[in-house]
Amino acid sequence: MPTVTIYSRVGCPYCDMAKSLLRQKSVAFDEIDVGRAPDRRPEMIAKSGGRTTVPQIFIDGRHVGGCDDLYALDEGGGLDPLLAA
Repeated sequence: MPTVTIYSRVGCPYCDMAKSLLRQKSVAFDEIDVGRAPDRRPEMIAKSGGRTTVPQIFIDGRHVGGCDDLYALDEGGGLDPLLAA
């Protein structure tokens, strides 16, 4: 199973939706709450190519994007192969 990292913030409905999809697929993930650890936000922005919104999701270091991107990847059939790698 690949390493999945999600940068999130408490109270963010998009973060909750993204985490819910990953849980539905029985995927373990590391969560970095940039609200509680604001020193990690610049890291997220740099790794995501300048994106400042949460969530930002990475699978084995590959930037997947935000919640909408994750769902679009799943609907297009591209998420499961990434998670099976």
